[in-house]
Amino acid sequence: MSISPFFQQLRSAYQAEINDMAFDSEGQDVLQRRLKERRKELGFLLQMMQLSPEMVTIVFHQGFEFKQPTVMDGLLTLESDQLPAWVSLKDAVHLPKWSQELSKIVLKEPAGDWFLTVAAALEYMYSKPDGRAQVSDDDQDDLDQEDADEPMREPEDGANGSLDSDNANDAKVREEAGADWLAEQGFDRKE
Repeated sequence: MSISPFFQQLRSAYQAEINDMAFDSEGQDVLQRRLKERRKELGFLLQMMQLSPEMVTIVFHQGFEFKQPTVMDGLLTLESDQLPAWVSLKDAVHLPKWSQELSKIVLKEPAGDWFLTVAAALEYMYSKPDGRAQVSDDDQDDLDQEDADEPMREPEDGANGSLDSDNANDAKVREEAGADWLAEQGFDRKE
């Protein structure tokens, strides 16, 4: 799967936004407190929803539950103007009660539908086990510099550093299912 340039750029900005909010100048973890403050400012933040969606998306941090990862993987391949309507994701994404309340406010805005789709995609990428969505060879060059600063980790027992055939097959099945879902939504297949 190849992540679109739109989501590649937003992924980095969203991760930086969360990192900036996570700790105060004394190194104390203040993310939850700052998220509560930011959620109270949603009315003001909505002005930036199209210009800087990552700054507004933060109010939905940890506010999505992903039921169909294949759908989300397919979504990440799309550009900004190709995103499906938020309502089409109702089977793939669940919002807990607190984020449902925020979504009602967002959906009153002209670009609210688009924004919620973007917010779900950004949070999905962030919530993946390694904090990033799977990337293609083209995307890997962008990530090599980020990884250069991270310390080397020893592989866990039994790990050989490559995908086994089960994982590769699972990834292919998920990608195909995502492509099927997008085709059902009226999008052309990228083959």
